[in-house]
Amino acid sequence: MDNLSDTLKKLKITAVDRTDDSLEGCLDCLLQALAQNNMETSEKIQGSGILQLFSSLLIPQSSCTARVANIIAELAKNEFMRIPCVDAGLISPLVQLLNSKDQEVLLQTGRALGNICYDSHEGRSAVDQAGGAQIVVDHLRSLCSITDPANEKLLTVFCGMLMNYSNENDSLQAQLINMGVIPTLVKLLGIHCQNASLTEMCLVAFGNLAELESSKEQFASTNIAEELVKLFKKQIEHDKREMIFEVLAPLAENDAIKLQLVEAGLVECLLEIVQQKVDSDKEEDIAELKTASDLMVLLLLGDESMQKLFEGGKGNVFQRVLSWIPSNNHQLQLAGALAIANFARNDGNCIHMVDNGIVEKLMDLLDRHVEDGNVTVQHAALSALRNLAIPVVNKAKMLSAGVTEAVLKFLKSEMPPVQFKLLGTLRMLIDAQAEAAEQLGKNVKLVERLVEWCEAKDHAGVMGESNRLLSALIRHSKSKDVIKTIVQSGGIKHLVTMATSEHVIMQNEALVALALIAALELGTAEKDLESAKLVQILHRLLADERSAPEIKYNSMVLICALMGSELLHKEVQDLAFLDVVSKLRSHENKSVAQQASLTEQRLAVES
Repeated sequence: MDNLSDTLKKLKITAVDRTDDSLEGCLDCLLQALAQNNMETSEKIQGSGILQLFSSLLIPQSSCTARVANIIAELAKNEFMRIPCVDAGLISPLVQLLNSKDQEVLLQTGRALGNICYDSHEGRSAVDQAGGAQIVVDHLRSLCSITDPANEKLLTVFCGMLMNYSNENDSLQAQLINMGVIPTLVKLLGIHCQNASLTEMCLVAFGNLAELESSKEQFASTNIAEELVKLFKKQIEHDKREMIFEVLAPLAENDAIKLQLVEAGLVECLLEIVQQKVDSDKEEDIAELKTASDLMVLLLLGDESMQKLFEGGKGNVFQRVLSWIPSNNHQLQLAGALAIANFARNDGNCIHMVDNGIVEKLMDLLDRHVEDGNVTVQHAALSALRNLAIPVVNKAKMLSAGVTEAVLKFLKSEMPPVQFKLLGTLRMLIDAQAEAAEQLGKNVKLVERLVEWCEAKDHAGVMGESNRLLSALIRHSKSKDVIKTIVQSGGIKHLVTMATSEHVIMQNEALVALALIAALELGTAEKDLESAKLVQILHRLLADERSAPEIKYNSMVLICALMGSELLHKEVQDLAFLDVVSKLRSHENKSVAQQASLTEQRLAVES
């Protein structure tokens, strides 16, 4: 270290004189010291005040320039040296050196700038202001096709520099995307796929950029899907495949890229991984099985990619995914059920799957998870059943297959995601199925649980779905017994509250159910309707200009139906409904205007 102190003193003198020979000796001595003990040497250099001199040594013509850039690159490996490098004014001369024709100078300059940018806001900012990124992007573009080892090393350094420059910084990533770096990187990957370190650098750069929404369109216009699948097929090592997965996952969120990945044969690779890893208990194999099956499910979220893989229900992929459902592997059961839920996104697919026995497979799966079951599997299987129950022709088939009984086994679940899907599945199943709606509506356990969930204020989804199912039981059954069960279980107040929902569809469903209650069982329900302040709420809905036409219409129908109760009739009279209703006679919606005339007549007669 004494030797180092002498070198630093000497360097101060020679830096001013610019005698290249003795300068080279000093610089070599510094590089040696940095190689032996980087941190201690860096601290000495920082303390000596020599950093400021380096900017005057970074001149294109000098034989020492590459050495100086190399020293800066070594110094900037230490976090504490990055800001001092910026403060010493080194960025601007380094960026100027990016215009050099000397390959070694370019290499060391790229390293120096890359290390200064690493995790350093000040470093990135200075490089940004000096316009360094654009020069590097231009270099990548012009050197892209040259495959000699020295050039590949330079390309790797430049990729690394851009990565450090933009990592986790949205605005700098967007800047690189606008400079057109993505097509260049994709081209690099294709040409240099034999070079492991350059390939790796491209993948990390893709991983960074792919998180940004604006990058997806640029990626979609390249042949990235083809290149990544080609690379994936060649990889044997788990770590390398994992790197590619980390790029595929964010890219596959884009529908156009989903389709490109399917067409490039990614699905076959994923199925092969699943087959290879399914029986392994090694941690990394379990992780890879999960990643592969999750990615498979993600590819099915695109309408075109999903339909391509469904192939009319005859496709090899669809059949393989079906075989995951009865498997003993929870991850595959989950992925299988989620995949079915994704295939079940149009009526044609749903009808085909129900006709080919998928419902029984899902019910068997649910059966295996009733006691202490896997919540994610329960949720996924219920999601699939809910989607399958949407086409009208499937409802009766699914009801006779015993789906309601299978679903009701989960009524005791305390997990909101399972509760939410259970409610949605039952609501889909009873749509326009009077007999099933009546049967469920007389099930006291179910109705009591619904009333309990209508108060689940922490889980808006469960609360909303419970209200909607209560209303659906009445609307589809039109049954006095169902209404009595709901009244006895304390459900009326929730239907009245539902009429004030911010969602018009829910308001409407509530009002139609309440009108049926008033028409069929007014005597049984009147006290509950009164204590829930239904009449006041209807007055408010009719007076509110923001209420949708169908809400106004159904509120008036309900008012007429409530006149049969002495208790509620008195409340209607006390609230000057005539004023509000007569104003609606001139409403722009014809149905509202007609109903207003009828309601006005009814109110006038009854008063």
